[in-house]
Amino acid sequence: MVVEVSLGQRSYRVHIGSNLIASTGELCRDLLPKPGIRCAVVTDSNVEKLHSTPLLVSLTDAGFHPELIVVPAGEKSKSLDQSEKVCNRMISAGLDRSSFVVALGGGVIGDLAGFVAAIYYRGIPYFQIPTTIVAQVDSSVGGKTGVNSTGGKNLIGAFHQPRAVIADVDTLRTLPPREFNEGMAEAIKHAIIKDNILFETLQNLDRDDLAPFIARNVGIKAAVVSADEHETAGERALLNFGHTIGHGIENAAGYGRYLHGEAISLGIVAACALSISKAGFSKADFDRVLALLHQYELPTQLPSDISTESIMTALRTDKKFAGGSVRFVLSRGIGSAFVSKDVTLEEIKGAIEGLR
Repeated sequence: MVVEVSLGQRSYRVHIGSNLIASTGELCRDLLPKPGIRCAVVTDSNVEKLHSTPLLVSLTDAGFHPELIVVPAGEKSKSLDQSEKVCNRMISAGLDRSSFVVALGGGVIGDLAGFVAAIYYRGIPYFQIPTTIVAQVDSSVGGKTGVNSTGGKNLIGAFHQPRAVIADVDTLRTLPPREFNEGMAEAIKHAIIKDNILFETLQNLDRDDLAPFIARNVGIKAAVVSADEHETAGERALLNFGHTIGHGIENAAGYGRYLHGEAISLGIVAACALSISKAGFSKADFDRVLALLHQYELPTQLPSDISTESIMTALRTDKKFAGGSVRFVLSRGIGSAFVSKDVTLEEIKGAIEGLR
């Protein structure tokens, strides 16, 4: 399956299917008019053991000299410090402006490697090979790259579109249940903002045939990104449903306590609650969302040791606060979201309290 991300000269394809990693080298060679022979494969300490060997073989067979760069698994690797270490490894290995990067891993690796590709020699090509649900349905598509700072999540970054995304669904078989389930938060988000049929699919997901499910999510993300690449027209902001409060919780809890999708699950509950009072979202739909989150064992209640004020402090630095005003994504019903400037900080605070 192939989904096109239409961005003019920056357009690319998302390839979805089985046994795709083995053909990565050939695809890279075909898509780069004059590729250098050196490339960097950036991955983490977990994924390296599972999926790096066939990728390195494929790249070598295609005539490339891959440099494997392994970073510690986890959100803490999304940092300027780790970005510098990766860049220094690439310099030592002789990569230049004709080289390219392959990101092999989940959302952390995709964001980190994409950011490195965006800044190395002022920008070199990169390819995404997402290995988690979160990355395949969401973060690998759209060109947002970046790292975290002490002030907040993804505040340091760049738009840098990949040359291609290779979503090999076989990699999803190696995911522990917790990592599989957390990815469903992003898919549930897609359903709430754009696709009520996807919501029904999530209720009866065929785990033995995930490619159509991944493709449907990628199609939603691709359409939004194609309409608003740099989040200037408002359409792309819809993808932030559940993320304003979710990112605040992720930051306040300390990166690593919650997986990204778990924090977003809490943010989705809060956004749905606000949508009831501000947008006519029905109690019946709210209950359906809660039931689906529970189905995938995602959290819906906030522990008492994470204070509301610490979350509010974190979300005030969020990129979604434009000129001091809040751009909050609400939903009128499953499949119908919009961006509102009519949500106050006090209402957000109340929604956080409502998670307890």
